[in-house]
Amino acid sequence: MRSVPRVWITVIFLATAFSAAFPQQTGRPEANAEPLPPHWCRNLPRPGYNKLERVEVASQWFEVYRIRPGVFSIYEPHQYEEVISYLILGSKRALLLDTGLGIGDMRAVVRKLTLLPVSVLNSHTHYDHIGDNWQFDEILGLDNDYSRRNAAGAKHDELRDAVINERFCGNLPEGFKPENYSIPEFKVTRHVKDGEVIDLGERQLQVLATPGHTPDSLCLLDKGNRLLFSGDTFYAGPIFLYVPETNVADYAKSVARLAAMASQVDLVLPSHNFPAESPMELSRLSLALKEVQSGKAKFTRKDGRREYNFGRFSLLMAD
Repeated sequence: MRSVPRVWITVIFLATAFSAAFPQQTGRPEANAEPLPPHWCRNLPRPGYNKLERVEVASQWFEVYRIRPGVFSIYEPHQYEEVISYLILGSKRALLLDTGLGIGDMRAVVRKLTLLPVSVLNSHTHYDHIGDNWQFDEILGLDNDYSRRNAAGAKHDELRDAVINERFCGNLPEGFKPENYSIPEFKVTRHVKDGEVIDLGERQLQVLATPGHTPDSLCLLDKGNRLLFSGDTFYAGPIFLYVPETNVADYAKSVARLAAMASQVDLVLPSHNFPAESPMELSRLSLALKEVQSGKAKFTRKDGRREYNFGRFSLLMAD
């Protein structure tokens, strides 16, 4: 990386000090002041992707991998959150779990992978998972106030921190202008409930309400194929649990629920960083939360947050 001129170091320091003294009160909490690991680009590409089956699609933004027959991860490696959406195929229909940041053209990529009718379901409605919802006609979702508020979309002023230069690695797609970045309004066309089974034709997906990270967080269990789509409830890396909408007690209960299902699945498919994790990580996460809640877990403190490190994942909480 290029060295930063001293004058700019001074400017950055003053800007940081100003922000700390006068924290931003507007915009989406999950889109503002998110931690940015130093030199994060140097860790890309993640070596595990070399072991996955790459599916070539003409896209300047997305990378697509076939995780299992009829299951594609749609990965956004050029923005620091490394969001992963999933296209899940049945014999009659397809389900798209999340639509990403809205920086690339999700619908175009999906249409290159299937001609089946596609329904969208969001693992939760943080901005980085609903960016291209507006492109699709059928959107499923939980019925709660948090989801309804986020269906209104988000203006650029709420999201500007997500598209500053430091959050990108590599080239942006042609025509994308960070200064115009926003998320259009969308409409949920059908509500789903905890325990409901979505039949795609020769593939059934059970909806698991897993509140905690957000009030509307959910996971999907593909019992027939022994797959669990974990959304942001679990992924390798720092798990964000510090925003106002997070309820750690609810999160711990949801994780315990998933950990109890670990023996039923062979693979966990998270919504960030890497799309293929061991179910044993769910048990480790549940134990880690118990250690944190007991006050016995060690942590480091930075930028008003506590980070509890457990190796493959860490828990990032408000101080």
